[in-house]
Amino acid sequence: MENHSKHVHDIALDVRQFFAIGESYRVFHGSSNSTRPRHGAQQNVVDISMLRNVLQVDAENHVALIEPNVPMDRLVEATLVHGLVPPVVMEFPGITAGGGFSGTSGESSSFRHGFFNDTVNSVEMILGNGDVVWASRQERQDLFHGAAGAAGTLGIVTLMEIRLVEAKKLVKTTYEKVTRVSDAVAEVQSQTENPNVDHVDAIMFSKEHGVIITGQLTDTMPVGGTLRTFSNAHDPWFYMHVSDKTRDLALAATIVEYIPLGEYLFRYDRAAFWVGRQGYAYFKVIPFTKFFRWLLDDYSHTRTLYHALHASGVSSQFVVQDLALPYETADGFIDWADRGLGIWPLWLCPLRKCPLPSFHPATRPQRSVGGEKEPSGTANMSQPMLNIGVWGWGPREYETFVAKNRQLESTLKALGGRKWLYAHTYYTDDEFWAEYDRPWYEALREKYFAATLPTIYDKVKVEPQARWKNPNQWSKSWLSTWPIGGLYGMILATLSGDIGIHRRATWRYKGE
Repeated sequence: MENHSKHVHDIALDVRQFFAIGESYRVFHGSSNSTRPRHGAQQNVVDISMLRNVLQVDAENHVALIEPNVPMDRLVEATLVHGLVPPVVMEFPGITAGGGFSGTSGESSSFRHGFFNDTVNSVEMILGNGDVVWASRQERQDLFHGAAGAAGTLGIVTLMEIRLVEAKKLVKTTYEKVTRVSDAVAEVQSQTENPNVDHVDAIMFSKEHGVIITGQLTDTMPVGGTLRTFSNAHDPWFYMHVSDKTRDLALAATIVEYIPLGEYLFRYDRAAFWVGRQGYAYFKVIPFTKFFRWLLDDYSHTRTLYHALHASGVSSQFVVQDLALPYETADGFIDWADRGLGIWPLWLCPLRKCPLPSFHPATRPQRSVGGEKEPSGTANMSQPMLNIGVWGWGPREYETFVAKNRQLESTLKALGGRKWLYAHTYYTDDEFWAEYDRPWYEALREKYFAATLPTIYDKVKVEPQARWKNPNQWSKSWLSTWPIGGLYGMILATLSGDIGIHRRATWRYKGE
């Protein structure tokens, strides 16, 4: 804590100096799992990358005190030795706790525990004027609620107390096949009411092949049960394993496997769900075979994949979007995604209600019971929603790519949904603030001295014309051309030091 306090004091001093002269700045966290484009260099930088430690795990009170740049795998490693685990763990090991709080993280346990920020008890923050304060559900409640999902635009989170729950050794994992999108949506919703289920998600491989995946925490595996791992180079990629196991399965039939807890929490790490397969499609000359997946395994994990994605420039051609919709319109959006983008598989993940206003991907009724529009800043609750992950190649022509993303956003709005803000956002200023509560947000920024921080719209917007204003960016850059961009991304991923981190991970099943 002494080192932490010193770091926070120094960071607060930098922030206070920028505030005094009225200059804006950006915050450097280290690595990022966001696919948002970089908005150019900025001279003023506040570096908080050193805040990356688990400071305390209080096993008696089931809480942990952690700095914001602690990644999920280190957090799980630190808590599992105490027989505890965070109730919501982002599926990618490199996603940080601060990113989970300041962004939006809905995972397969979120139908029960909410977003990751719902598991946070309190946060230490540096305000825009350099003051260091604590915020929680009891103290500065408006700041605590507003900062969750606001992408760091209300202040800098420097410390977090998160809630922990008792861990189990295994997850009893059940795969159930469905053959219609509407059945998949209905079954996911139904499973959220099942008291025996701790995790729920689904993969739609096509309109005719879907799999509902449920997980039940347990310490025992029956005699004859199947133990399965997914983190070793010789293991199958999770989504391919699920597809192979269920392709010829009878309708509504099930398969049960037992997965060690750490393996289950990060089961989508290799291939980043299924995005890793697109690397083979990008290079074209590397066969997508078991041998090459084994040989190139170090480049198949999410840390290295994100380095490659940022460096190669293909994010301007790749659709990486998470959308949340009401259950009753989810199948309509999937139908549009099939016709408009032709991207499969799709990921389905149920989400719990959350309080509004918020930048989380949730909606509320436009009118109250009495017929009047809810006043700005009024706390309200969203309805339960279904997250749909759409990840795959978009149109190669950039103008068409932008138009498709714009169409996605308008279709989402028409169906009552909202998108995650970690990804490319093409709304105009007016369109964006028609979706979110601007008076509520601006009142918070004024109250907590956030004028020298960028607005959330400034952070998430994509400016399509910037591609032409700066030819060294986007896909026109020679560094982003095929295959130079991909090779450059792999080189940077190698030099980053992320290669092989998964080999040393203590959450991996070692056969004990």
